[in-house]
Parts: sequence; structure tokens; C-alpha cells
Amino acid sequence: QVQLAESGGGLVQAGGSLRLSCLASGSNSRINVMAWYRQAPGKQRELVADITRSGTTNYADSVKGRFTISRDNVKNMVFLQMSSLKPEDTAVYYCSVRTVFETVTWGQGTQVTVSS
Repeated sequence: QVQLAESGGGLVQAGGSLRLSCLASGSNSRINVMAWYRQAPGKQRELVADITRSGTTNYADSVKGRFTISRDNVKNMVFLQMSSLKPEDTAVYYCSVRTVFETVTWGQGTQVTVSS
């Protein structure tokens, strides 16, 4: 079993930056893809960015050029550096990992609020 713990959310003004972190603990030797999702009030959860173990990244069009996902395979952590934040980035951000067996684990989520 993999456990995830996110940190780094908070309140920021539009144009500001935040860095989210997620630590994977437990049976993490089989982790393949690490990702960040977000869910705004009244909306479906959506993929923000993901990264494979080899470092291949994928971003939602809405965050390309503003957000950067990275990971530390030694520490089993994934990060999301968010810059030029907009009010529409306001959401609960969830860390997620998928193992080589295709099992998916979710974190509890961390609130990001961007004020205009």
C-alpha cells in the first residue's frame, strides 16, 4: 500500500507562485506515474500534470508554460511548481500515483486559492 501526503497549498494573489509537494510512503517501489489533479467547486476532477519514472511529462493545456511538475525518485516525492497563478486555478489539488500494476492511490488533497 502506498500512502500520499501533500503539502504546500494556501492563499496567493493572482500572478503569484506556490509549490506543492507530495511524499509517497509505504510500498512505493512499484510507482510508475506520479500526477497532480485538481477539482474546483462544482467541477469534475481534472488532470493538471503527470510525470513518468523516466521523467516524461504531460500537462493540461490550461497550465502549460505556467506549471512545472518534477519528481525525486530517491525520496519518492513529486512536486508542482505553479507560477503566474490565476483565480481559475483555485481548486483542491490532489497528488496521485499509479503503480506498474495499474493500481492508483490518491492523496487527501490540498487547497489552493488564488485571489484576484
